Amino acid sequence: MNTNKISFIAFLIGAAVAYWSPGWLISGAHIISDLFMNGLKLIALPMIFTAIVSTLISMKSLSEAKSLLLKTLKYTLMTTVIAASVGLGLFLLLHPSYQSETTIAATQVASGGYLDYLLSIIPTNPVTPFIEGNVIGVAFMASILSIAILALPEAQKGVLRPIFQGLFSAMLKIASFFIRLLPIAIFAFTLLFVDSIRENSAMLRAIALYIACVVGANLIQAFIVLPLLLKAKGIAPYRHLRGMLPALSMAFFSKSSSATLPLTLDCAENRLGISSKTAKFTLPLCSIINMNGCAAFILITTLFVSMSTGLHFAWWELIGWIFLSTIAAVGNAGIPMGCFFLTSTFLIGMGVPIELMGVILPIYAVIDMIETALNVYSDSCVTAIVDKEVGEIGLEGVICEKTEV
Repeated sequence: MNTNKISFIAFLIGAAVAYWSPGWLISGAHIISDLFMNGLKLIALPMIFTAIVSTLISMKSLSEAKSLLLKTLKYTLMTTVIAASVGLGLFLLLHPSYQSETTIAATQVASGGYLDYLLSIIPTNPVTPFIEGNVIGVAFMASILSIAILALPEAQKGVLRPIFQGLFSAMLKIASFFIRLLPIAIFAFTLLFVDSIRENSAMLRAIALYIACVVGANLIQAFIVLPLLLKAKGIAPYRHLRGMLPALSMAFFSKSSSATLPLTLDCAENRLGISSKTAKFTLPLCSIINMNGCAAFILITTLFVSMSTGLHFAWWELIGWIFLSTIAAVGNAGIPMGCFFLTSTFLIGMGVPIELMGVILPIYAVIDMIETALNVYSDSCVTAIVDKEVGEIGLEGVICEKTEV
């Protein structure tokens, strides 16, 4: 029995047991939830750092297939910014925040450090971002280190690449241990969640609106934004969607863009007729940096949790979160439960209590399935558009130029 089935059973058992819920069981659930959250905090930033570095330094050089890379980045950033903007629009429309009894304390903690958090993108020393939980600072450090490594002679790059790739693999091993414990955590969080909302209809309504925001943002991106973008480029949206259905189905059930990549390549080349050279360059790159669903999740979840604890944002701060969510999503780099890790790290860095993340965890499995399918669909759309723009002649020129260099 796979982890998904066990997690679903754990969710059902937790929901059923919550109506019995003796005191000792609730206390035990609190201990389990605290230990699991501490584990997430422990590995989140090191995993993000090693993921970004190992991903960027795996490129042969910064000038590799420059024209193709720039076009891919342009449409990746465009679709991700739109996804985050749609998420913000839905959040402002539905306003799912829940005002808890700890509002005043949370506001005092969070409000003082928000601007400082934004200004600490460039840290004064390499340890500060890890201590303060500043994910953008960590991403900045990882990026400049990666650029520096790429500028080194090949012999030195050859020494450093396996070190960082090995460190990232080690972090994945640690993460896999926590993922194996996920059913136990889901049981505990579900128990606490159901116990807390039995007599709290306001929280239940807020969670329902939150789910509507996240799922709605993904559906709008998939069935309105991306088809309109394809149509604007002269690509038939329905034909494209039909051609990608096998890959989208696998992405939905596997919750892994990387595991779906071979099937995504097959669908792009054999069912949609996309150039093999474009597909084999753009799709692997998009599977790492093109995270439309993740951007919407980060923005909506960060605002939901922080506003539920009393933190308020000015209009310019809300707009700023569109770009923060985009940068964070691009830096996700295929980390297991990456969106959940990134959002938790944002909140920790802002000084916001993350107890509500435990409420979100039991439903995150379903959200993750929808997000992964959207990410793979967006990857294919970006690839089709790039292929349309570049064409076989232009692409040959890029490859030849790269070979001469």
